[in-house]
Amino acid sequence: MSSTKKREHFSILKSLIALVLIAGCLWAAQWQYDRGVARHDRNFIIEKHSTMSPVSLASVQDQPANHEWQPVTTRGRFDPDTQILLRNRYFEGKYGFELLTKFNDTGGRSYWVDCGWVQAGKNAQTRPTLPKLPSGDVEIVGRLRLDSSLPRGSFFAIPTNSDTGLVSKANAQGGTTSEDFYLDLVSGSDPALSPAAPAELPELSDGPHMAYALQWVFFGGLIGYGRFLIRREVLTRK
Repeated sequence: MSSTKKREHFSILKSLIALVLIAGCLWAAQWQYDRGVARHDRNFIIEKHSTMSPVSLASVQDQPANHEWQPVTTRGRFDPDTQILLRNRYFEGKYGFELLTKFNDTGGRSYWVDCGWVQAGKNAQTRPTLPKLPSGDVEIVGRLRLDSSLPRGSFFAIPTNSDTGLVSKANAQGGTTSEDFYLDLVSGSDPALSPAAPAELPELSDGPHMAYALQWVFFGGLIGYGRFLIRREVLTRK
């Protein structure tokens, strides 16, 4: 094969590689754009639903996905013997845990209630001080959350009748005895139910996805310019 033919084949190969890279950049741009749109839509839902007036949980519990983040009211009693601490939660720069407590409502359903942040003990062996929950029937107001948005992490139980004892992570993440939603406790009929550090709404930022999408388009344009336009200018001069 002549050197001219080899150069032509090599040029075609470089052009094909450039096209593949451009296609990859455009795919990445579309992916970032879709992520940005999805995040914007989710932020809109969070902002809209979280500012609604509370409604009865019984009226929306059959379609929780359509009412996530909406304040709801329900009546029942807490099960202080079934509590879980989620590690690695910070509040105002202090290390602590998120406290989840099982709640049994008057309709016969059981679900977890996020009772807010509690500060960690002075060391790993020191049990944190947990808020005392009312023992009788109470009415609570909480934000409806889906199990899929439950904060992930390492779980371990703090039974009230023991300083030790672990519960499995699978049981903590939903198990077979709880509904597929949970509540962020906001307030209740008893003043003690208002968390000192309630679960916070996520930061409503659209993030850098749109900027990244433009960046990938720019990269694709650079590849096209470097491979095809500059090459054409060189051939024209020749």
